Amino acid sequence: MTRDTGLFAGHPSELTGQQVAGYRIEREIGRGGMAVVYRARDLRLDRTVALKLLAPELARNDVFRRRFTHESRTAAAIDHPHIVPVFEAGEADGILYIAMRYVEGSDLRHLLDREGPLPSRTALRIAVQVASALDAAHEHGLVHRDVKPGNILVARGTDSDHPEHVYLTDFGLTKKSLSLTGFTTVGQFVGTLDYVAPEQISGRPVDARCDVYGFACVVHETLAGHPPFRRDDDMALLWAHQYDEPPPLTAVRPGLPPQTDAVLAKALAKSPDDRYASCLDFVAALRTAITEGGTTTAPEGQHPATRVDLRGSRNGSTGEDGSGNAAEGRSGAAPAEGERERDAPRPPPAWARPVFGPTRT
Repeated sequence: MTRDTGLFAGHPSELTGQQVAGYRIEREIGRGGMAVVYRARDLRLDRTVALKLLAPELARNDVFRRRFTHESRTAAAIDHPHIVPVFEAGEADGILYIAMRYVEGSDLRHLLDREGPLPSRTALRIAVQVASALDAAHEHGLVHRDVKPGNILVARGTDSDHPEHVYLTDFGLTKKSLSLTGFTTVGQFVGTLDYVAPEQISGRPVDARCDVYGFACVVHETLAGHPPFRRDDDMALLWAHQYDEPPPLTAVRPGLPPQTDAVLAKALAKSPDDRYASCLDFVAALRTAITEGGTTTAPEGQHPATRVDLRGSRNGSTGEDGSGNAAEGRSGAAPAEGERERDAPRPPPAWARPVFGPTRT
């Protein structure tokens, strides 16, 4: 099992001012094992974009290059308010690239590290937007395989009823391409250990229900302040995902109705057949459990009506593998894909996230 493919080692980071495929690079936003994401200027349309450049060795693999083209077109065809739009994908000077919308805001990883557990109203608002994005991708035949807080961008909403606008990132290049083209080997998978589904660990076929599991891990973290399984080492964590029952959410959020435990347990079922059929089904069940239980309580010391501070401390961010427009982490530096930091706030792997522009104050 590996955390980082190391495929992007040695890629030039000082490209400021240079042009790639009609885009002038302004600054690096984040990087990871397979790509670097830059804020760039589209010289043809005079707009700011998030430009993801993939590792050169990926372009040299004919099978990967064909899959990249196909999947990028599929992602670009998805017109959904909660998926970062893909403007263009192609190859220039032996480098594969993806240009995406540059989104102002922060990401959920940064938000949780700063705020801790969210009020249930806030968590539900975010969850329903992510769920709709995932289900839309599934309808187009795309399975995300790496749903996590760093790949969920949280921008300012339109009004007090919609204080957040959420985007899901990392659909420009699905993880399946890597596993089918020799860039992962037996015993490896692309994903993040805190949110990985049991079938991913065991190497079984995955479908949309894989994302239901990862998404449920994220929702648990928004309400509890941590993912459902916490272990001292990676192997123990992988074992827990495959064999241990998830701890009840109400053990750390006693103000939530007991029905929420059953909803999370179903979404985190070890067998895909026992989970909800879609992410929106899961969120609908969770909302019913919370609202019919008569509470939308906030964490201790936080009033339910509190609106979280969406002002990020960074100037930009990117999706976990650089396919989106927002970066995970707070400093702009990001650990490689799949890397876990247990004892300190986790700086986001920037290359796989969508990129955010400067936040408004």
